[in-house]
Amino acid sequence: MHEVKIGAHAVARAMARRGRVRIHETLDPARTALVVVDLQNAFMAPGAPAEIGHARDIVPNVNRLAAAMRETGGEVVWIRNTIHPETAANWSAWCDHFMTPDLKARMFAWMARGAEGHQLWPLLDVRPDDPQIEKTRFSALIQGSSTLEAHLRAGGFDTVIVVGTASHVCCESTARDAMMLNFKTVFVSDANAAPTDADHNATLTALLQSFCDVQSTDEAIAALRAGAATAVAAE
Repeated sequence: MHEVKIGAHAVARAMARRGRVRIHETLDPARTALVVVDLQNAFMAPGAPAEIGHARDIVPNVNRLAAAMRETGGEVVWIRNTIHPETAANWSAWCDHFMTPDLKARMFAWMARGAEGHQLWPLLDVRPDDPQIEKTRFSALIQGSSTLEAHLRAGGFDTVIVVGTASHVCCESTARDAMMLNFKTVFVSDANAAPTDADHNATLTALLQSFCDVQSTDEAIAALRAGAATAVAAE
């Protein structure tokens, strides 16, 4: 598990800008979706081309959050990174410059639809009625990457809780775009994973200042339960 350390300057800047560190101490579960990013075999299996060992460590917290979402009336959405044959041409800026030929071949093979690497990690608590959405870019919310935004809008969701891997790539990209699309966004400090603590904490430090509420698993669950209690009291 990552050792979470958010820079003191980021905390001070957040306080100066908005007067508090935590933004969303109460979350309305009926309008909240847990967006689980890329917890697939290609990122989690030992020896996989994009293996991130810390991603295996966060599975219990992801499952706890999924249980809390279901308990309080929210939704769990599983995002699966997908590489199509045409990705080589329509995302050449990544394919041609950020991978060696060998790594490119392995990534394309592991993340193709139907491949074992494309499947969700077996220890995740995935339910048959949970939506599963494929994405074709780092962010699940950039134009053309997936149907996630349309799904969230149709379901009346205005809040997302982002968990998964990698903290500093697909999760951060998705969280930034979520906020820019006017979703209230929570990034969970101990349910996202990167290759190193430095990578992970750099993301937390950046997101806290301008994009997201950064909460622990316990804090996010408490916020959901507070929101559920508020809804019951209002009935």
